[in-house]
Amino acid sequence: MFGIYRKILTTGVLTEKFARKKRATQQVALESRETGIDELGKKLQATIDKRFAGSLHIRQVDAGSCNGCELEIHALNNVYYDIERFGVHFVASPRHADVLLVTGPVSRNMEAALRRTYEATANPKWVIAVGDCGACGGEFGVSYASCGAVANVIPVDAVVPGCPPTPLDLMRGILDLFSC
Repeated sequence: MFGIYRKILTTGVLTEKFARKKRATQQVALESRETGIDELGKKLQATIDKRFAGSLHIRQVDAGSCNGCELEIHALNNVYYDIERFGVHFVASPRHADVLLVTGPVSRNMEAALRRTYEATANPKWVIAVGDCGACGGEFGVSYASCGAVANVIPVDAVVPGCPPTPLDLMRGILDLFSC
């Protein structure tokens, strides 16, 4: 035990010096990003309050994606973005949803399920195609296993491009759909 303490004392500190200037720059970038989230969230909340009496319910449907978009959608609910504080809630049933958030190219196996989910959603309903795959089929396109874009199966009201789109892009896409 004393050998370890002797080695620690004779070796000294081996880590690099802390760069305060770099840390301050990162802090400013973080603060500006947080204000961007808050500003966008307040606009989203005002739109939701006006059009939906305070809460918007979204049902997320994976129609055959690689799960990249799902990870970004799940990030909307983490403590950093916390989209629920702005009145957006994810629900488990399409019968409770106002909006369908569809990711991925629609696989042939999910085509009938996506149509049934769309039909089960109460009117008025909106559909947002998320990611490049949802928008145009991405690299998969139309094939024996894929119907391609979400718009090839059900009507789409808005598209959030990106592979995958960031949580802020998703918030902007929801806001753009209802800010007409």
